[in-house]
Amino acid sequence: MRRPWSAVGLAALCVAVGVPAHSWAATTGSTAQPTASTVARPVVDMEVTVLAAQIDPRRADHTLTPGAKNSVLAVEQALQARSLLNAQWVDGYFGTETVSAYAAYQRSLGYTGLAANGLPGTTSLTRLGQNRFTVGNAIGPGAKVQRDGYVVDARTQAMLAEAQRLSGHTLVLTQGSYNPGGDPTSAGTHDGGGVVDIAVTGMTAARRTAVVRTLRQVGFAAWTRDPSQGDWPWHIHATAINDTDLSSQAQHQVGDYCLGLNGLANRGPDDGPRIPITTWEQYQRAL
Repeated sequence: MRRPWSAVGLAALCVAVGVPAHSWAATTGSTAQPTASTVARPVVDMEVTVLAAQIDPRRADHTLTPGAKNSVLAVEQALQARSLLNAQWVDGYFGTETVSAYAAYQRSLGYTGLAANGLPGTTSLTRLGQNRFTVGNAIGPGAKVQRDGYVVDARTQAMLAEAQRLSGHTLVLTQGSYNPGGDPTSAGTHDGGGVVDIAVTGMTAARRTAVVRTLRQVGFAAWTRDPSQGDWPWHIHATAINDTDLSSQAQHQVGDYCLGLNGLANRGPDDGPRIPITTWEQYQRAL
């Protein structure tokens, strides 16, 4: 059974209204209509929009991601206005058609690779919203940095540091991010940002579960992986929810995690500790 995302924790979107023409006439004697500068534009919440772009394509139905409808609609309307999305898909559901349309929009800006992965980035979303909407709760992966000899982005590094602090256990990577083709058993999940493998040498089963729980607490979709599941040794696999540099495969893992699945190709039930699902930004705001 699909498990709905259980930690929305995001404020409702603010859609401002224009000034009525009759109120202008009453105060100025003029019947002039409000200009664009007098009408606030709707706000697209980037956090929940990016989340919807990971979850919605993995749903078996067209259930909307909680809190995302108005933001996704504004994005879809802007894509339709650019003739990149058919009107039938302008519905507040950030499914595969919308992801493909957004990727096409990113390519139209000259972006390639991860910069055209279909997940809204701050720059592309801001440009899409010109004269249509503003962007709230902007997020991004930050600069690429080193950890244990592997490349990760600054957001992932901060999440790992906090998970390590909370767990009291040193987290040592066995694979980092931005590693296209580096490990064929990873099926492309490590090709982009936000994805790491963590060593479990010396950990008991209880310790592994505790570390996975802590990683989930700070905003990772995380699982213990064992050799019976694939051609790999025991390790912990973690994918940062809402990392805008995620590869397509990693996006699917996040979506499956939010729907109560195990992030593997068999799309089995989640075998990790179930806690309220959160993002890194939500975790930080709750401190």
